[in-house]
Amino acid sequence: MTDYEHLIYEQRGPVTIITINRPDRMNAIGPQTHRELVDAWDRFRADDAALVGVLTGAGERAFCAGGDLKAAFDGQLDVDASPADGVLGPSRWTDIYKPTIAAVNGVAYAGGLEWACWTDMAIADEHATFGVTCRRWNIGLADGGTQRLTRILGYRRAIELIVTGRVIDAREAERIGLVNQVVPSGTCLQRAIELAQTIAALPQPALRSDLEAARTGQGRPLDDGLRIEAQCFNRSISAPETFEGLRRFNERDHPDRRADTAPVTPGLARTL
Repeated sequence: MTDYEHLIYEQRGPVTIITINRPDRMNAIGPQTHRELVDAWDRFRADDAALVGVLTGAGERAFCAGGDLKAAFDGQLDVDASPADGVLGPSRWTDIYKPTIAAVNGVAYAGGLEWACWTDMAIADEHATFGVTCRRWNIGLADGGTQRLTRILGYRRAIELIVTGRVIDAREAERIGLVNQVVPSGTCLQRAIELAQTIAALPQPALRSDLEAARTGQGRPLDDGLRIEAQCFNRSISAPETFEGLRRFNERDHPDRRADTAPVTPGLARTL
């Protein structure tokens, strides 16, 4: 599947942007959207030229309002159709070892909040809001919310949002660690792409092995996490790119170590 009806799949160099394109339905995810999300993220995972993925929603109102409850009421949303993927797309996948960023351009409710949690980082427009709003309809979380939200926020903060359904604004989301940055409305996608381009400019093998170790070790005992980290490190340290990195360090052959170019590492302070 290369052409989508409910998504826009765009590649800007090494950055892939996946946009849920149902603004008339607040970018809610129905059965077709589910299938297209599975295909799109598998396409991103398999593409060696795609280094960082950005997920956003079309329009100014919604990132994603969750599952399409009208479709669910009509019996169109088969919750058992793809248990390995998830109800609202590949939300149960944990093995895409490429960085992902959510550009939250409006409401992120229920399954939409779960998708924001699925990504590694999140940039939010200042008018964005977040909440487990499915609470009022007696619908539980099935796309990782109970697991990822507690890992991101800690148990007490997460469980309050989960059991009350309270909606929070972007500033509170930033304060409690749900999003990385809040930006003026209408600019979150631009900022997410800038961040993605910065990440894509870095050497990828060690970055990906660190990402794999962090994801795989999350929630496990420290001894297990350290073992996973060691395995990932041992695999990456012998990569040809590592020897190239050592050469560049020693020969000062890198923008971060040259006086005639701007550093590429964000926030780096150096004496020229």
